Amino acid sequence: MEIKKTVKNIFNKGLEYRYHLNERKRATKMLKNIEKDKGKTDTQLGRLSKEYANDIFGDEKYAPWLLTYSAMAGTFKEGWIPDNYYGAVVVPKLKGDYGKIDNRTLLTNSLLETSYPLDICYYVNNIFWDLKHKVLKENHLLDLLFKSNKKIVYKIENSLQGKGIYFFTRENFEFDAIKKLGNGVFQNYIEQHDFFSEFTNLSVATIRLTSVCDNSGKVSVRSAYLRIGKDRDTHVKSASAIKVPIHLEKGELSKYGYLPNWTSTEKHPNSKIIFENKKIPKFSNCISEVTKMHNQIPFVRCIGWDIIVDSSDKIRLIEWNGQHNDIKFGEATQGPCFKGLFWEKLV
Repeated sequence: MEIKKTVKNIFNKGLEYRYHLNERKRATKMLKNIEKDKGKTDTQLGRLSKEYANDIFGDEKYAPWLLTYSAMAGTFKEGWIPDNYYGAVVVPKLKGDYGKIDNRTLLTNSLLETSYPLDICYYVNNIFWDLKHKVLKENHLLDLLFKSNKKIVYKIENSLQGKGIYFFTRENFEFDAIKKLGNGVFQNYIEQHDFFSEFTNLSVATIRLTSVCDNSGKVSVRSAYLRIGKDRDTHVKSASAIKVPIHLEKGELSKYGYLPNWTSTEKHPNSKIIFENKKIPKFSNCISEVTKMHNQIPFVRCIGWDIIVDSSDKIRLIEWNGQHNDIKFGEATQGPCFKGLFWEKLV
């Protein structure tokens, strides 16, 4: 037993080492991109990042993301959470396996009461299911899907970064194609608010809100940014989307949006529409809706929500991420977003 335990510990330490090594490479790559955009980072920020990583988090391996945040912000800010600290410490301690339920699409409708649900039905474990988890016969499925829709969306479970999303019409729908794709959810296609179509009408934008549940059980939204598709994308993809920070109180877009490599732009590269002074419609409603939903699953302590305002001013939940949701962009552009939550004391 002791040998087995020793081998397991060595294996886990190897995984941990590789994780932090990869995070250092990612942070360094982003830093270089930022420096191409903004110029060389002050060496003083590097020293402060290392000191803070050692003093607050107990290890210099957390310094690279702190330095990258500093390069983006142009200064050092106490209270930042390094992305690799979030992944290695915060996620397992404040989410555990409960964060993984976001990958089970059929459960979302049961767990979360949304004001205007998108789900139509599901394909899970070789059976089609309706919203009440009753078996759907295939000869009834097409009518259900396309009774009120010319186009529907199918999203497979465990899809990340805009992958695993497919669009169907009645004419090109095939049962065998769905079965080959595997478990997933059928959703209504969203007609987004004109505000977002001004940037591009080829894909539905997403508003990413990050909410937390503190130690007293209070839920609050801590960061916000808009993700907009680019070029001929049919939906938002992490590999190409532009991210634009949103002011949490005013709901206004920042002057600058950021490409996937974190270099800045003042306007959408295709439509040439500028970001500055643009105000997200119904933004206070977006905050309220996300807060309401998080209060239904407060045991998942930090959640990234992808929502959008549709053409009828309804707030639509596209998906939610309860595992390692992205915090680094919010921290770099709006942070420290999680100050006062005592996450630094979890180590």
